[in-house]
Amino acid sequence: MSSTNTNTPTAKRGRPTITGSKRQAVLAMRAAKVAAGGEIKRGRPAGSVKIVIDVAVEPKAKLTPAERQAKYGKPTTAE
Repeated sequence: MSSTNTNTPTAKRGRPTITGSKRQAVLAMRAAKVAAGGEIKRGRPAGSVKIVIDVAVEPKAKLTPAERQAKYGKPTTAE
């Protein structure tokens, strides 16, 4: 095994830096806020309630061969 360090960065990772872009303006604003002693919070605010929609869905009843023939008018094979 080689003892040389192969962990040298070959390319910058992440989003590209585009001077004058909206993203760079937002990042500069956040950095200024942190430098002024502000705090940047992430995620859902405390106390917010996640809306849960409870929908009761009944499974479809399986048709018998006679019901299927009456509904669709096609002959059925024996099951």
